[in-house]
Amino acid sequence: MSESMPGYAVSVEDHDNVRVLTLDRPAKLNAFTAEGYRVLKGRLDEATADPDIRVCVLTGRGRAFSAGVDLNEMSRPGGSAELGADFDPLLACLARFPKPLVAGVNGLAVGFGATLLLHCDLVVVDEAAEIRMPFVALGTCAEAGSSWLLPQRVGPQQATWMMLSGSALSADDAVGNGLALARSPAGEALTQAVTIARALAVHSGDALVANKALLRQGFADRIDEVWQREKAAMASIAQKLGPIGWSTRQ
Repeated sequence: MSESMPGYAVSVEDHDNVRVLTLDRPAKLNAFTAEGYRVLKGRLDEATADPDIRVCVLTGRGRAFSAGVDLNEMSRPGGSAELGADFDPLLACLARFPKPLVAGVNGLAVGFGATLLLHCDLVVVDEAAEIRMPFVALGTCAEAGSSWLLPQRVGPQQATWMMLSGSALSADDAVGNGLALARSPAGEALTQAVTIARALAVHSGDALVANKALLRQGFADRIDEVWQREKAAMASIAQKLGPIGWSTRQ
């Protein structure tokens, strides 16, 4: 099944019990708009409700997984407020998504394109992909619970380097520090992610959900708590910088 929507699209394709969700705005490097947040949340909710779907794969079309937020959306009047209003429900959905979520990182992953990976249970990275969290360089803070999730995934020193330097992470580095499970040959991230998803989907859907819940026990509430702290820190920095400072959304 393939489906598109005006504006920001997240296409849908089913492979038996595996659903592939593709961020489908390649001309803008799959950068998110408020509509994009709403559409992705809707697709995840649909997958949650479908009893035939046991595992989801998330990927991007074109040369990027996602470049984060669309800066044009942030600069228009009321844009930042709209982005913020639609981001929170998506984050809550990701934090509580009950089924295994596998990322096929086909290309550039920056800002929320990178922190989104921390909400995925397994990550496959194309050998040519780059992952970057540029928050300090942009004069703002970590987002989406990443100030807690990143050390959980890669350890405190790797997390500190990634967050404070903003340096690009290669596929080999991502596998080496535990951010990703595997590196794929060029152009094969989605194929490998689907293969991994199929290996999970042979098992009972109820058992997959129950075991993911055990592995992620307490994560959703902690993410909510951390995100509130991150937003407060963003607001504090923005207030100090004044009107020339960076926005509080990445």
